[in-house]
Amino acid sequence: MKVLFAGSPAIAVPSLETIFKTGGIELIGVLTNPDTPKGRHGTPVPTEVGEAARKLGLSSILKPLKLDAAAREQVSALKPDLLISFAYGRIFGPKFLDLFPLGGINIHPSLLPKYRGPSPIQAAILNRESETGISIQTLAREMDCGDILAVEKFQLTGRETAASLGETVSEKAARMLENVLLKIVRNQNTCRLPEGNPQNHDLATYCSLISKDEGIIDWTQNAQKIEAKIRAFEPWPLCRTIHNGRELFILEAEVYNDDFVSKGTPGTVLDNPNGHKNGILIQTGDGILSVIKLQYQGKKALFWRDF
Repeated sequence: MKVLFAGSPAIAVPSLETIFKTGGIELIGVLTNPDTPKGRHGTPVPTEVGEAARKLGLSSILKPLKLDAAAREQVSALKPDLLISFAYGRIFGPKFLDLFPLGGINIHPSLLPKYRGPSPIQAAILNRESETGISIQTLAREMDCGDILAVEKFQLTGRETAASLGETVSEKAARMLENVLLKIVRNQNTCRLPEGNPQNHDLATYCSLISKDEGIIDWTQNAQKIEAKIRAFEPWPLCRTIHNGRELFILEAEVYNDDFVSKGTPGTVLDNPNGHKNGILIQTGDGILSVIKLQYQGKKALFWRDF
């Protein structure tokens, strides 16, 4: 069975490697985003998936700007049977999906139908969920509406960042995908995917693309919401504020729960009677935030004592 994998960031690399090593599967190519100029000289740098595909020795690494007729022609020439996608970053239209006789499957890091859309990891952290999960679904005409082939639920500690939760999802998704692939291989003589469970569309919730401007801290919000936002926006776009006319990134913080009450103006640095033993205390609209790690724009990140 010939498989084309579509993905771009590091979170998808273990799944790519799983497909490559699974018996009965021929990984014929990778579809990923175009190289991005990086550094002072604007040197084009491939996506993490593109680089991993190169290291695996894949000859067909497709990087179209859009999934137009030219891109479809490239994919069609590979004669794929199945599309597998994870964090590719683009929507597959009906003409593109028609290139795959078995259709496609998609890895989505939420408990579908909850948090359909492009930022489910951040959404789970922002909303301080106690649990989240991973769903492997068939690719449908509408975003994240496919039948569920596999699902795994796991607990959250309340200290995850988007980066750390992404690493957890990356590892778990690869193991889940291997089990799904083995079922597909066993079922390939029927020329169809294993039967999945339809989603309850009435329970669907959605998340949206995150913009850089969303990282600006609104100190009138409560401390719990700001702390969750700091974790959800690490490593990008990072939460930031203005201090002495300079942009200041707040990289790590926690809600301050000791017996210290202040009613200062939101955004004010407080004089802690305990000698700032718990970080730099900042008044919010409701509660106090203890800042642990921070960084001026263009400078190195510092622990609060050093700052």
